[in-house]
Amino acid sequence: MVNAPVGFQCPNCAAVSNPRGVRQSATRNFGSGIAGLPPVTRWVFTACVAIFIVGSLFGLADSMAENFGMWPIAVASGQWYRLITATFLHAGILHILFNMYALYVLGPGLERYLGSQKFATLYFLSALGGSTCSYLFSNPNTLAVGASGAIFGLLTATIVVGKHLNNDVSQLLVLLAINAVLGFSGGIDWRAHFGGAIVGAAIAAIYVRDGTAVSRQRQSIGIIAVSVLLIFLIVFRTQSLL
Repeated sequence: MVNAPVGFQCPNCAAVSNPRGVRQSATRNFGSGIAGLPPVTRWVFTACVAIFIVGSLFGLADSMAENFGMWPIAVASGQWYRLITATFLHAGILHILFNMYALYVLGPGLERYLGSQKFATLYFLSALGGSTCSYLFSNPNTLAVGASGAIFGLLTATIVVGKHLNNDVSQLLVLLAINAVLGFSGGIDWRAHFGGAIVGAAIAAIYVRDGTAVSRQRQSIGIIAVSVLLIFLIVFRTQSLL
């Protein structure tokens, strides 16, 4: 894995090995390299962008947020799908640009390192972790959207993987700290950031174990345990709101 300021890439996939080159390569290829992304990263990226474009062009953004956003009182009434669908919606152009660029930079290296199946588990459990934390601690009538919880999960997962590979992750830690502080500014759901970051780090810690049969079994148990915990917290919050 090649150390870069915003993540880690396998040497075969990195155009250059120096940090400046990695940034320049990612920026230069942002518009033309979508087809070259690994499958899960490409699918999530395409889905988020397509939904945003449709909502913007046809004036559906507000209604999509109302019908599919993270609205705790609606989740408690049985619309649990909102915990995931909200992570594919975005509130504005800057919102989606930030999240999709972060996905574009962090996603490929992690997916190639972990494999698509494990990366999909990491991404969607991080997304669910962010929504669960938002569900637990937000005002019941607050409406929130965005993939930020999942993105924070990818960031902390990259840090965990980097530490496992004995790479320097100091710049990523600074980036995490800055974004954590910015999350407390108005209009940002810091709860989703926190939940996604915790779950992302936990899933990555489970996956960086060796690949022996015993370790794979423990990984499965760990993933199930995290999933069960999130379901328990969702059910607990639902009962408190009914």
